[in-house]
Amino acid sequence: MAATVVRGRTTGPPAPAHRDGNVLRWLGAYTSSAVGDNVYYFALSWAAVQSGTPAQAGVVTAVSAVPRAVLMLGGGVLADRYGPRRVVIGSSAVRALLVVAAATLLLATSPGLWALGAVAVVFGVVDAVFLPAAGALPARITAPGQLARVQGLRALATRLANVLGGPLGGLGIALGGTAGAFGCAALLIGISLPLLLAVRVGELPPDQRQERGAVVAELRDGLRHIARHPVLRPLVLCIALGDLGFVGPMNLGLTLLARDRGWGSAGMGLVLAGFGAGAGLAALLLTVRGRVPRAGLVTGCVAVAGSVAIGALARVPSMAGAAAVALAIGLLVGLAGTLSGALLQAHAGPAYIGRVTSAATLVSFGVAPLTFPVVGWAVQQWGTGPVFAVCAAVCASGGAVALASRALRTAELP
Repeated sequence: MAATVVRGRTTGPPAPAHRDGNVLRWLGAYTSSAVGDNVYYFALSWAAVQSGTPAQAGVVTAVSAVPRAVLMLGGGVLADRYGPRRVVIGSSAVRALLVVAAATLLLATSPGLWALGAVAVVFGVVDAVFLPAAGALPARITAPGQLARVQGLRALATRLANVLGGPLGGLGIALGGTAGAFGCAALLIGISLPLLLAVRVGELPPDQRQERGAVVAELRDGLRHIARHPVLRPLVLCIALGDLGFVGPMNLGLTLLARDRGWGSAGMGLVLAGFGAGAGLAALLLTVRGRVPRAGLVTGCVAVAGSVAIGALARVPSMAGAAAVALAIGLLVGLAGTLSGALLQAHAGPAYIGRVTSAATLVSFGVAPLTFPVVGWAVQQWGTGPVFAVCAAVCASGGAVALASRALRTAELP
């Protein structure tokens, strides 16, 4: 096994990611920050509901997607220009301070919806810088052969954050009101900072370094890199279509489905638990196995199979059956997403990883949340079955792109 180089030093054969102290420090930082994010969104939605109507609260919680959609590609440029670790540390500090300011505002006064919306917008602006750098950082802290394991660890951390965020947010509100929940979120995001400072990042090889230019020129260069790359071009399109078809039905659509079937919040929780279990199983599989042969082909196949399961979810009459289908969705879509992330980092090139990551995650974090009103209107017009079927078809088209591209279909992980 080849030796790795960190800051110009030969470090010997790379340790498996789940035994690498550097990766584990990054994982601790990522997990703490992700839990803090979930607590923040819980607290924001709670404060918005207390200050306005449900529709107004929905606008406040969704408005942060607008600056993410507009600015995320620029955030990818910053990650490549200044390095993902430096950008993650700086943006995490700003995010923590912003949430502290929100907590202070709640303690000092009763802010209206405009003030909460302003906090959400600014948080979205900082997120547009943070998210591409956070997505690019794993490729700079481990050997190429460990990328699948690192993506599996990241997916496990995301599942854990989703599980812990709600209860911690509720506990914060119970102990200190909404300001207490915001304070808890700020503390968790702040805990990630000393861990990030201890993370070592490999330097770019001299032949991979680029001269700095205008932001727009660097952005165009990154987009050209994606357009000309035989694997990245179909892969980014596959990820975008998958996210566009998945986010709507598995968020707002699932809530409406539970309402129509009379499952109640307990039934919806059971279905979400099934999905979380499946996604966690997929992440654990990659963490333990470390590599999946014929990764491109597997990605396309499980993406199509997961799309079929998404369409079937709206047709299952029983709550238990829906939970079982949701488990299959979590397993298949989770496997496709984690493999896609690993393939993306393996083929992006060290100098372009931030810009490639920003383009690949733009739909998931910036565009897809803006489709929630469209999904809600479509369900009201035609019901959950047809809407889930259309969204499943969009997801399946992403898998079809992967299978139709020979370069992506035959792509392997290191």
